Amino acid sequence: MLIDFSSRPPLPEFSPAAPHLSNYRRVYEASETLSAGSQAARGLDGYLETYERLGTRHVVLKARDLSTTFGFKIANESVADFVKSHGPRFIGFAGVDPYQADAVAAFDHAVNHLGLRGLNLQCFELKMAPDDARLFPLYERAIELDVPVNIHCGINFSTQTPMSVGKPEYLDNVMVRYPELRAIASPPGWPWVQELIGVAWRHPNLYIGLLAVRPKLLAKAHSGYEPLLQYGRTILKQKMIFGSAFPMMPVDTAVGEMNSLDLSDEVRRLWLHDNAAHFLRLAPGNEAVR
Repeated sequence: MLIDFSSRPPLPEFSPAAPHLSNYRRVYEASETLSAGSQAARGLDGYLETYERLGTRHVVLKARDLSTTFGFKIANESVADFVKSHGPRFIGFAGVDPYQADAVAAFDHAVNHLGLRGLNLQCFELKMAPDDARLFPLYERAIELDVPVNIHCGINFSTQTPMSVGKPEYLDNVMVRYPELRAIASPPGWPWVQELIGVAWRHPNLYIGLLAVRPKLLAKAHSGYEPLLQYGRTILKQKMIFGSAFPMMPVDTAVGEMNSLDLSDEVRRLWLHDNAAHFLRLAPGNEAVR
């Protein structure tokens, strides 16, 4: 079984104009060109058929509200409408603008009225480190609602926000303050991978999202990602969660490269399904016994 923790449908409402991300197009040009030729990029039918063919249990879609910083928004309502139309395979995370006075209320509405099941914080796009006090009310509400939070970790290529906001040490501060918070650091922290491994090892409720990176790099010497393979199949094997990050890379390519890694059947299943199921508090669905 498969759970893809990061994907965007090929629809206009999920890809609004984003000038602040123009440098991403340069960095990911080869991968996105490959993705554009994949089945999932051939309209909505191709996207849905891809996940059906792969036997996917769930796909996580994430809203983003960057109204204050970049005038960019993937609306909670768009995510909720897609989930309602194409669920139960699809799970939605909310996005809110922490600069706005109604951010907590908007988050609450997204969960309690729109049916979204988590919070997405792309901190580099919010121009805030994860331990910024303006985010504390959102973390506290996430704990009260018992929903998880996705927090961007590692380098960003925007060039309009310092890459330092993605350092894992800020996540460590968050988890020290809120040890009961269910959080995932994604992407997996490059170029501070080993620091993120230490933070995830320290905190039982912090997971690592293996997304927006080619899985094959985990096995490539000197890539900087190799520690994820070493620790991810041993002491952190129950912390790793797969995401394709489509359309940044083809879903099939991401899954295929993950399956090509030197993993035991148990660890592969944990990475591709069971860890995400546990993180998302899904109803039992053939998960391995923990």
